[in-house]
Amino acid sequence: MPKRTDLKTVMVIGSGPIVIGQAAEFDYAGTQACRSLREEGLSVVLVNSNPATIMTDMNMADRVYVEPLTVEFLTRIIAKERPDGLLPTLGGQTGLNLATKLAKKGVLDEYRVELLGTPLESIEKAEDREHFKALMQEIGEPVPESAIVERMDEVEEFLDELVRVEAKTGQPVYPIIVRPAYTLGGTGGGIADTWDELRDICVRGFRMSMTSQLLLERCLLGWKEIEYEVMRDGADNCITICNMENFDPMGIHTGDSIVIAPSQTLTDKEYQMLRTASLKIIRALGIEGGCNVQLALDTNSFRYYVIEVNPRVSRSSALASKATGYPIARVAAKIAVGLHLDEIQNAVTKRTLACFEPALDYCVLKIPRWPFDKFNFANRRIGTQMKATGEVMAIDRTFAGALMKAVRSLEIGQLGLAMKGIGEWSEMKLEEVLRHATDERLAAICEAFRRGMDVPEVRQLTNVDPWFLRQVKDLVELELEFRAHFGLPDEAMLRRAKEWGFNDHYLAELWGVKEAEIRDLRRHWGIQPVYKMVDTCAAEFESETPYFYSTYDRENELAVV
Repeated sequence: MPKRTDLKTVMVIGSGPIVIGQAAEFDYAGTQACRSLREEGLSVVLVNSNPATIMTDMNMADRVYVEPLTVEFLTRIIAKERPDGLLPTLGGQTGLNLATKLAKKGVLDEYRVELLGTPLESIEKAEDREHFKALMQEIGEPVPESAIVERMDEVEEFLDELVRVEAKTGQPVYPIIVRPAYTLGGTGGGIADTWDELRDICVRGFRMSMTSQLLLERCLLGWKEIEYEVMRDGADNCITICNMENFDPMGIHTGDSIVIAPSQTLTDKEYQMLRTASLKIIRALGIEGGCNVQLALDTNSFRYYVIEVNPRVSRSSALASKATGYPIARVAAKIAVGLHLDEIQNAVTKRTLACFEPALDYCVLKIPRWPFDKFNFANRRIGTQMKATGEVMAIDRTFAGALMKAVRSLEIGQLGLAMKGIGEWSEMKLEEVLRHATDERLAAICEAFRRGMDVPEVRQLTNVDPWFLRQVKDLVELELEFRAHFGLPDEAMLRRAKEWGFNDHYLAELWGVKEAEIRDLRRHWGIQPVYKMVDTCAAEFESETPYFYSTYDRENELAVV
C-alpha cells in the first residue's frame, strides 16, 4: 500500500525535559522520525519544550515550537497549524499521555486530527493495567497473579486474598511489586516486603499515576528478564528487531540493569517461545509501529509471564536500533503514514526491505551510568524504579570484550573490573551488595571471585545467570594471572589479553611497564585491531551505509580506500 495521500501535515510531540528514563533516546527517535516524514514529502510540525535537543533544530521540521508540553498549549498549536495527523509514539511516555488527554478532551475530533500509528484503543489496552490484564487472559498469555487498585481499601482487600492463599498453599504474601499506570521508568512503583512499605509505595504510586491506578502483583524475584523489540504495519506484517537479555534478574528495572543483545543464555525453544508470544501480543493490541514487550522467564522450566508492553518507541528501542543498525523510529514513522514493511527500503543496505529481520554476528552490551558520584548520601540500592541518568553501549565479538569496553566507557576512572577501594570491604558488606543490588554490584561480583567464591555461591546471592558469572569469573582469573606476571609478556599472553578486551593502559599497570612499551610490542607482533560491520544482515548482503566497531580478530571488514 503506498503512503496515504490525504495526509499533508503531521504534528510530532517531543519528550520534553530530560528526566530519568526519558533523555537523549527520544531525541534520537524524534529526529529520525522528522527526517523520515519529510522524506515522504510531508510537512512536519514539531512541539517540544526542550531547546537543548537535536530535534528542535530549525532544519529538522517545517515548523518548530519550543513550548510547554501541556494540553492547553498543544490545543492552541493544533488550532493554528491544523495538522492532518498527530504522531505521539516517539515522545516517550510524555507524548503518549498528552495524546490520550487530547483525544479524551475531544480536541482531536474538534480539529479533525487523526492519531497516527498506534490507535488510542491500543494505547489504552497497553497502558491501562486492567485492560492489559484482561487482553492477555483473552489471548492466553500468562500474567502474574495480580489486582488493579485505585484506593487503599482495595489494596487491603488484595492483601487479605494473598493471606488466604498463603494459608492454603504456603506461598508467602511478600514480596509484592507495585506498578503505577501511565508512568515512565517505574516512577512511583517499587517492591514491598512489609505492610508499611506497601502502604507507602501505594500512596506515592496513586499520586504519580495519571489515572491513580496501580497494578499489584506477586513479585517474580530471581526470574530472568527478557525484552523483544517488535514492529508491525497496517497489513499485519510483524517482525522482531532483536531480543535483549538482562544481566540482572527480575526485581531490577531494565534501565538500571546491564543489558545484552542478542540474548546469550536462552535455548532455541525459549527464544522461539518468547518471540511467538511477543508477535501474538503486538497483533492483539493492534499496534502499528514499534513496540517493546517485557517478559519474565523461569529458567528451571519453560514457564514465563508477560510483564508489560510499551506501545511506543521506548528507551530500549534506541538501544535496539543502534545495536542492530535497524532504524526503528524511521520505519515506525513511515508505517504511521500508511507504508508497509515490504515497501520501506532498509536505509543501511539499500538492497533489502524493512521486512527483513536483522541478524547480529556480534555482542552488544549496555551498562547504566548512575549519578551517585555527585550524590554521595543517596540510597545506592537499585530496584523497580529507575535511578540511572545515562548509559554506555559497547560492541565486540564476545560478551567479555564488550563488557571490558563498556566499563572503560563509563568514565568513572576504572580501566578494568577492579574498583578502587573494594579490597577494603568487609565480607559482610560484600555479601550485602551481592544480595541487594546497588550500582556497585558488578564490581562486587568480581571481588567475590577474587576472594575465592565460586559460581554457585555468587549465583545463590545474586540470581545472575551462571553463564554470565562464568564469563566474569574468567575475566577476573585472567586479571589475576596477568597481575602475577611482572614485566613484558610474550606474544601469546599479549594476544590473549587483547582478545579478551584488556586495553594497553590497564595491562601496563598490571605488568608494571609503560603503556608505550605494550603498544610497541603489539605493533611488532602485528597485534592490531580490525574493524567489523554493523549492517543489519550479518554480511548476507552488501551495505551502502554500515558502521563499524573495533575488535582484536583476524579478518578486517573495513576496506581501505
